[in-house]
Amino acid sequence: MILEVNELTQLFPKKQGAASDQIQLGSVMTDSRKTAKQSLFVPIVGENFDAHDFLGDAIKQGAVATLWQEDQPLPKLTPTDFPVFFVEDTTKALQQLASYYLKKVDPVVVGVTGSNGKTTTKDLAASVLQVKYKTHKTAGNFNNHIGLPLTVLAMDPETEAVVLEMGMDRAGEISVLSKLAEPSYAIITNIGESHIENLGSREGIAGAKLEITEGLSEEGALILDGDEPLLQEQNSKNWTVTCGFGDELDYQAEILQLTDESSTFKVGEQSFELPMAGKHNVKNATYVIALAERLGLSPQEIQQGFQQLQMSAMRFEKHEGHKGSLIINDAYNASPTSMKAIIEVVSQLTSKSRKVLILGDMFELGEQSEKLHQSVADAIDEKIHAVYTIGEYSKTISDAVDKQYPSIETHHFTEKQTLSHHVRKNLTADTVVLIKASRGMKLEELLENLVD
Repeated sequence: MILEVNELTQLFPKKQGAASDQIQLGSVMTDSRKTAKQSLFVPIVGENFDAHDFLGDAIKQGAVATLWQEDQPLPKLTPTDFPVFFVEDTTKALQQLASYYLKKVDPVVVGVTGSNGKTTTKDLAASVLQVKYKTHKTAGNFNNHIGLPLTVLAMDPETEAVVLEMGMDRAGEISVLSKLAEPSYAIITNIGESHIENLGSREGIAGAKLEITEGLSEEGALILDGDEPLLQEQNSKNWTVTCGFGDELDYQAEILQLTDESSTFKVGEQSFELPMAGKHNVKNATYVIALAERLGLSPQEIQQGFQQLQMSAMRFEKHEGHKGSLIINDAYNASPTSMKAIIEVVSQLTSKSRKVLILGDMFELGEQSEKLHQSVADAIDEKIHAVYTIGEYSKTISDAVDKQYPSIETHHFTEKQTLSHHVRKNLTADTVVLIKASRGMKLEELLENLVD
């Protein structure tokens, strides 16, 4: 971020101190425990904390100005010349500042949402676009009403394209993000079951994801899963681009070969190789091909972008495990749809013959939690050798597998340590272990015992 303090007076006229000075702002600080020289301190008010208590610490860490909620008293020791901009709500002011900065930098804006695959699609899109454009993307899980503005404000002023992941857990949240970002291109990867507890049904989830169109520019395009019936009413709209495997889609993928390390497929007459396993990732790639073509990239440039892909952490993250085993950590998050998809990938792996699943609870499924957990068992057959579960609801998965396939070893654990010791002692050079659950289960902690 490159701004000057005096620019903020256009947005926040109520001020004190040297607010009209040309003081350089290089970043935004929300955590006063971290050093950030020449930063703007934005104290966020949460359910259990209020960062207004830490202005002094923020100044020591490098803050040179602050947004300040006007109903909060300023600390008495605040320097009289320290620039303070008074606002009604610091979170909304942060969003307002991000919107201003986005318009100032003026990159092509790509918004990505969906129940599953949005982080993979974001990473793919950024990797491809950076072949031709200076590209910025959402880091980690900075995809909500605070994280997205921070992502925008972290942009280099020379950025030509920005890929913004948009997450939510209830209706109305993506609307806020879309209106802030005003994307030129919006991607909806799929409609799953995540957050069904708050949204009631897959129809409700689809409606919440479609909020991404509320800020979409009139000349923009909505790129979506053409195989999803809940999105098909969008197909008649001029801005809609359909992708997937079905007939009569704008971008129809045909699988040519799936291996442990890559996926080869065709879209139209053009072949591509993706350095990722899994049919679901091929569909994610079709969204990116549709996007890239609209931004003037050639098939060769798109392929170059695929080859230089760098994935976010804990997404099909491979580790060499004890005794030469393969441990796949996909513990960042989970829903029934994503869990089934990755089980299918592991089932098809040829490099290891003994396949072990460690599956934990999936959150925010509400009254349908037991049924949706049990549905995961539909993706498991005798290609899998062992299924270990941990958590409150995941036991329904191992119970269902045990009932249908008695030859598969199943066991439900209540403690991670007991689970990891059991798995470790049975590891061989021919074993692959998948770890998958919702973020709150923190199953990546198992790696400590499984990876030497």
